[in-house]
Amino acid sequence: MRRNPMSAVVPEPPEPRSALITMDIEFAEATDCGPVRPHNEDYVGHSLPSSAEHARSRGWVFVLADGVGGRDRGEVASRLAVETVLSECATLSKGENSESLIERSIQTANHCVYEAGHGSIATTLVACALRFDRATVAHVGDSRCYLIRDGQLRRLTRDHTALADQARLGFFPDRESQRARLRSTLTRSLGTQLFVSPDITEHHVLPDDLLLLCSDGLHGAVPDSKIARIATSSAGLGEIAQQLIAIANESDGGDNVSVQLIRVKSVEAVGMYRGRPYRLH
Repeated sequence: MRRNPMSAVVPEPPEPRSALITMDIEFAEATDCGPVRPHNEDYVGHSLPSSAEHARSRGWVFVLADGVGGRDRGEVASRLAVETVLSECATLSKGENSESLIERSIQTANHCVYEAGHGSIATTLVACALRFDRATVAHVGDSRCYLIRDGQLRRLTRDHTALADQARLGFFPDRESQRARLRSTLTRSLGTQLFVSPDITEHHVLPDDLLLLCSDGLHGAVPDSKIARIATSSAGLGEIAQQLIAIANESDGGDNVSVQLIRVKSVEAVGMYRGRPYRLH
């Protein structure tokens, strides 16, 4: 398990100047090829703030991608997408907020993957940026982000699949074979078109909240109730990540499995005034 030992400490704008903004997290991440697939098409990565100013401006960034099966070089697409998002998040424009930063980063990643394969390679992607008391979550495809609070698991993303789209319209196929086919059919992914439309949402986070990013190798094999039970155990984050991967392999084993776990240890409640944070009293 990797820990982030740094608490971000920055001056509060605009008054009083002596007030401090702090956030602290710990995290673990793991990816596994699984017992069936010959290679791993998942890729995970993160970017930690190297200074108080970086913590204030872009915070902590976590990204997970799952190369689309059935296409060539899925592992190339997923790695390129993650590395591009992290690189773009390091080049923050003045006055840019987390939502626009993530949006720009994903668009750049989409362009890079498209150019690398001219539409022949693709990947899903889920990203989470944390700063102050907020998590900005963005995704394309069926990689997910969950929030676990007080033992309750809530999904923060909605799958971009044909099955999910039909379910939102009230249509539910009767046969499992139809559901399986529609579940595996992505309606959005990075790299297939010159432009992609990610879903981006912002959520307030509290101390002891746990965020879980995962590929469909986990949520497609393990029910949400079991994921919540394992994630809320007293084990350390590294051990929880390995337990989730193990149960996915035991339950199905037909896919790569990747997880990122981020526990919020402390936050600073802030408001925004003209794009600048200020302490809430």
